[in-house]
Amino acid sequence: MRRVLAAVLAVLAALPATALAAPSVRAPSAILVEPATGDIVFERNASQERAIASTTKLMTALVTLENASLDDVMTTIDYRANPAESLGGFRAGERVTVRDLMRALLLASANDAAATLATRVAGSRPAFVRLMNKRARELGLKHTHFANPVGLDDPRNYSSATDLVKLTLILRKRAFFRETTDLPRATIGAGSRRRVVYNRNRLVQRVPAVNGVKTGHTLQAGYVLVGSATRDGVTVLSAVLGTPSEAARDADSLELLRYGLGRYRVATAVEKGQVLGRAALAHRDEHVDLVAPRTVRRTARKGERLRVRVSGAPGELDGPLKAGARVGTIVVLQRGREVARMPLVTARAVDAATFGERLSEWLGRGSTLVLLAAFAACSLYLVLLRRRAVRRRARRARGAPVA
Repeated sequence: MRRVLAAVLAVLAALPATALAAPSVRAPSAILVEPATGDIVFERNASQERAIASTTKLMTALVTLENASLDDVMTTIDYRANPAESLGGFRAGERVTVRDLMRALLLASANDAAATLATRVAGSRPAFVRLMNKRARELGLKHTHFANPVGLDDPRNYSSATDLVKLTLILRKRAFFRETTDLPRATIGAGSRRRVVYNRNRLVQRVPAVNGVKTGHTLQAGYVLVGSATRDGVTVLSAVLGTPSEAARDADSLELLRYGLGRYRVATAVEKGQVLGRAALAHRDEHVDLVAPRTVRRTARKGERLRVRVSGAPGELDGPLKAGARVGTIVVLQRGREVARMPLVTARAVDAATFGERLSEWLGRGSTLVLLAAFAACSLYLVLLRRRAVRRRARRARGAPVA
């Protein structure tokens, strides 16, 4: 079976994204999401409530991270496991950091780590489960309910593909979660208690783009995987529930992830310093470029265009203005919805116009020339009138007749 799985993964990993048709997924419940746009790229019975096995531990992780510090030290409890349970090998009374317990929880799916975290965070496992269900309600996970922090089969322990992806998106905001679920293995503990825990999500090690998230398996749940992958700045998340085998689970997950990565790209809407307008400078024959102060990139479907709209850009500016002075607004639109807003700024500083520049500009105006011509004509007319009046007075003084 492992050889078959390896062969399937090798073929899928080698295929270019453009060669993949619509995903062929056999899981009874599945979803594929591109979180930056919010697109549901693929879904099948995504809201169906199903047993989820150890993906339950995603909520165990969230409640722990929200109520404890990674550097806190907890004393492990005496966890009595059933046969075939996933364990981290912790013995009762060990002093272990939350960081190490979380790594065992997320990578090895350690039930003993989950039980210790639940007991130490809330005082008891039932109290912790109440916190889990309270948080599920707060997050709007309408198809989710928890009965234990581990994921053991219980009719009251269920979720849906949609809800698991929503929960994962909340967790992926935390660097510790992203970094941990992308590890193929981790060394935890210290001294004689040092041990290596391995990621049960084999895709993380086998496929470079895959960087999470959490596996699960019980008799009732079948094989479950919430997956994530990133390539060229694009991240997609998937969830498959109820698959019949580990090979089917991994093949379905990889099919979805590669399909999503092949449908999206990171598009540049506007570059820092990109000229989006020009404004004339008052009192001089110059212009200043109006530019974007930063680069805006967005995840978009291949072939999708982002629109840039500029408003409030002036036709003329008067100094003094600093470089980067706000003179308008830039809005980036995706599918008709505003996704980014920033100021439109001057590309350089604008000094105040000198007196000579202001005078030269004033003299160069057509209206100014007309006014000066009119003033000159009036002045000439007044001079002529004055001379005529002087001549008349002179004639009177000589006794000559005045015309």
